[in-house]
Amino acid sequence: MSKIGITVEVDQPYDVALGRGLLSDLAAYLPDDAKRLMILFDPVVAGPIPALVDDLRRDGFEVHLLAVPSGEEAKTIAVATAVWQRLGEAGFTRTDVLIGIGGGTTTDLTGFVAATWLRGVPVVLVPTTLLSMVDAAIGGKTGINTDEGKNLVGSFHQPAAVICDQDLLGTLPTEEIVSGMAEVVKAGLVADPSILDVVWSGPQETLKPTSPLLTELIRRAVAVKAEVVADDPDESGRRTILNYGHTFGHAIEQVEHFKWRHGDAVAVGMVYAAEVAVRAGLMDPSLLGLHRELLSAVGLPIAYNSGRWAQLWPAMRRDKKNQGRTRRLVLLEDVGRPVVVRDIPEDLLEEAYQAISAVPGAAPYPVKTAADYTLENPYGTPAYVPPVDEDAPAPPSQSGSVVS
Repeated sequence: MSKIGITVEVDQPYDVALGRGLLSDLAAYLPDDAKRLMILFDPVVAGPIPALVDDLRRDGFEVHLLAVPSGEEAKTIAVATAVWQRLGEAGFTRTDVLIGIGGGTTTDLTGFVAATWLRGVPVVLVPTTLLSMVDAAIGGKTGINTDEGKNLVGSFHQPAAVICDQDLLGTLPTEEIVSGMAEVVKAGLVADPSILDVVWSGPQETLKPTSPLLTELIRRAVAVKAEVVADDPDESGRRTILNYGHTFGHAIEQVEHFKWRHGDAVAVGMVYAAEVAVRAGLMDPSLLGLHRELLSAVGLPIAYNSGRWAQLWPAMRRDKKNQGRTRRLVLLEDVGRPVVVRDIPEDLLEEAYQAISAVPGAAPYPVKTAADYTLENPYGTPAYVPPVDEDAPAPPSQSGSVVS
């Protein structure tokens, strides 16, 4: 597979490198004046770390290693404090570099520490999950969680580079790739309908780590993220559309004490947002059906437990997209036509929750499972059929086509 570089055109542009076998070239993505490195890594993906450290030390770098907890347990002030202490003990300066190797929680934590140490030091991110490759590691949003909500403490701090080595996906359990597909589908729903075409052309094939379909999905989802971030790097406007499904999804994560995978919660959150949009008269019900069938086809959940509204509603009101007392929710009018809607009545929001909950008969539309799913492509012929030849030239458009 040829290496693809997608540039995020912010004040200090950086590349997102896509390909296989890229981890061994990590030194090539470091700032020229870098001498000392601290690698924060999730022990779950520690396999390639010893060889990487040996290579970097042979190249003349002073390398410090620090394992961080797996999952959301990494994103706490206690863990951040421990990392700050290690940086202080090592005497890290503004020319030294942090490297985060792991899933979205690891890259979020590493970015947050880099943003806050000496008011900002360089950071290079190596996402190891599908979700972090297509979303969390790109765009400079960093953060940690508090008891009151997810990512309520954080900063914008763009990385110096993001390295997406598809070989790292081979160590993931299938359910982690399934979870990551939620962010891929989200990119298709809000911006690039061709993503949905690729998923429809082989839902189960897209879950294989070496699949050309997955390669193309990663490329397209990264292109969407890069284009939107370049247009709105500090989330003051258009970038809000990338939070589609996240308001309800984050509420689920908080109510479940972060035991749910992020992608699973976002998948349910997108179905919830579609239910709200239908009830608000914004969306045709057929698109709600598309949400349910497409997410089910790749094995993502589309429903949530009943009887939790009293816990979910306060969490939604604390969502960071809100402005003062004005509640904001990202909805769709159609594929590629996201809108931000203000102050939807609580009774309508609760009604949508009842529709996606386990209350018998509450959902007004039939739900298909992956087992009885019949492949149908609502867009006709797929817009793109990825090449089988791994050495084939990259598709001509590297910046992505995004519908405002």
